[in-house]
Amino acid sequence: MSLIHLIVGDATAQPLTEAVALEETLTGEILVLKDILNVGPLKTEGMGFSEGRSAFWNTVIPEGQAAAEVDDLERLMTVSSRLSNDPSLQIWFWMAPRAADVCAYFWLLQFLKKHQGRFSVININGLPFLDENGKLFYPDSFGEVPVKEIIKARKLARVITPSEWETDGDEWPRMIAENLGLRKHEAGKKISGQPISFYDDLLLSLCTKSNQKATRIVNQAMTKNKIQTGDLFLLWRLRELAAQGLLEQQKGDIKLASEKTGNEEPAQEDQPDQPEAPAQE
Repeated sequence: MSLIHLIVGDATAQPLTEAVALEETLTGEILVLKDILNVGPLKTEGMGFSEGRSAFWNTVIPEGQAAAEVDDLERLMTVSSRLSNDPSLQIWFWMAPRAADVCAYFWLLQFLKKHQGRFSVININGLPFLDENGKLFYPDSFGEVPVKEIIKARKLARVITPSEWETDGDEWPRMIAENLGLRKHEAGKKISGQPISFYDDLLLSLCTKSNQKATRIVNQAMTKNKIQTGDLFLLWRLRELAAQGLLEQQKGDIKLASEKTGNEEPAQEDQPDQPEAPAQE
């Protein structure tokens, strides 16, 4: 049996890469999905899927950064062709309890349906693991799981059942028809659609009449509310709120517009995280 491992995000893939190098039964290729399918429109009028997704991320990315080119679908079609030509080839998808992974799972079902029986999932939702200190925890991402625990997790791999192909296979067409700006992970494999402005009120509530670093506001929002959009998206929303006249922005600083009311003083400063690429939470 030959394996191709599918996983969402470069940072998330790092422990898996190390595990594959150490464990013979995991030997195979790793295909990292770059797009975060829980963020942005899934169809754009007059554009193909990859073109529309690239156009969205290039709207989100600030000036001065390299343009995004989303090609996950094209790479997946290459994998599908290989599956058709090599009966020994199997797919393992590593799915954590986060919106990007669950959306990717529904997307994969849509495009790999002719390969039923050869597509397996490793789903760690609600399962305990041991951290580096031997303490029990419930990870939200494979990026949090130690390599030795990744190796153990290989035993969770199971083939997608016919009933899952039928029921879960309906979710991607539903999300396409809905085509909302955001998709939130509620529980298990439940995804709810939300408007693109879903987090705007939260971001505004963290702004004050005094200048703060935009990255600090985003870091606060993501840390306290477990937002799974990635920081680039939230920084873009701050720029959009400034364009609407609700915020004032100068370089990397942001504050409430003069007619807005809010907290008078910012909370104690933390060191902000740097913006990440679209594929990382």
